[in-house]
Amino acid sequence: MNDRFDYDVVVVGGGPAGSTAATLLAQHGHTILLLEQDKHPRFHIGESMLPFSEPVVQRLGIDWSEGNQFKSGAVFIDEKSGRRMFFPLSAHRKTYQLERAPFDQKLFQNAAAHGVKTHEEEKVLEVSCHEHGVDITTDKRSYRSRYLVDATGRTALMGRKQQGITRIENLGKFAVYTHFEDIPANDEADELFRTGCIYVPVVDIGWIWIIPLSGHRLSVGLVVQKERPKDCDVEELLHRYLAQSPILCRLLAGAKQFAPVRVEADFSYTNQQRYGLRYVCCGDSAGFLDPVFSSGVFIAITSAARVADQVHLALAEGREADPQLHAEVDGEYMLGFNTMRRFVERFYQSDMVHNLFFEADNHPEMKAEIAQLLAGDLWTGQNQLQNSLLASHRSVG
Repeated sequence: MNDRFDYDVVVVGGGPAGSTAATLLAQHGHTILLLEQDKHPRFHIGESMLPFSEPVVQRLGIDWSEGNQFKSGAVFIDEKSGRRMFFPLSAHRKTYQLERAPFDQKLFQNAAAHGVKTHEEEKVLEVSCHEHGVDITTDKRSYRSRYLVDATGRTALMGRKQQGITRIENLGKFAVYTHFEDIPANDEADELFRTGCIYVPVVDIGWIWIIPLSGHRLSVGLVVQKERPKDCDVEELLHRYLAQSPILCRLLAGAKQFAPVRVEADFSYTNQQRYGLRYVCCGDSAGFLDPVFSSGVFIAITSAARVADQVHLALAEGREADPQLHAEVDGEYMLGFNTMRRFVERFYQSDMVHNLFFEADNHPEMKAEIAQLLAGDLWTGQNQLQNSLLASHRSVG
């Protein structure tokens, strides 16, 4: 390493994307600094994982099954009609429902175990990417590196700095959620924890998530896609919809709420400046989608793996100053991101649950294609539903 640089790469953000990128770059033999402005464990929503995250998790060398609830699939529900549709997701690759605080901490500690220099409670104040390197100023000190990986989540450090953030207006507006423990034993709960499925009841205002966690606990949230009623605040809105759900009334009878009600807003956006001179964005800093298909962590770690491998090659060959370094792999990222984006748009705009999902048992090939997308198998080129989603957008736009 040139002695003008403190590190080969500085990774900003110690969530799943940042820890993944840092670990894989360290495995390649580079000197890495990973900066996290908070301290692990810290709460984060996004607990339902996709099976096609598994190859990246295996590369990281961690056991994500430890202490977590196995997830066999997803169940979409219309409680008014009583219709349900189960999509099996873990037939070929396994996945889990997990608490993000310990999982993110495990990923962060795993990065350190692979030789990454990890700093917590250190906030980046300024970044300057120029022809000869990257200068980073934090609230603790300054660093100089050959490259910068922005994994700052929805803070979107470089995207906002470069004015590249564009909101996606037609998806979920906000989510309000909490957690429950001491879920009583009954037929509904026994089935939920046996299968580990995520339940997605569709409601008039958006949709509800019901995620079983280890220790007979539930994560429950409401994503609002339409205008919020004016006669209540968001906490009251959540409890109103929980009380209106027969499934949740059965699951939560006698249960205890053990976490505060939280709100996440400004859900969906794209970043038009995902890479440039000596920097690249991954995870939520590159774009974020409504969580109905649980794509957040999946896109985060797969995009982080992709950019880490590309940065490694560039560093090895001395090409890291090329502002178009990520143009090719960014196309692969956008294929996955846009597939999920069009999938979510169709979910909201064409009543996909009733018109497609609930009819899937009558069309086995279509059901398999839906399950393939829900599992995160997005890069085969053979999924006709995926091709249709992308083609319909191109024909319109």
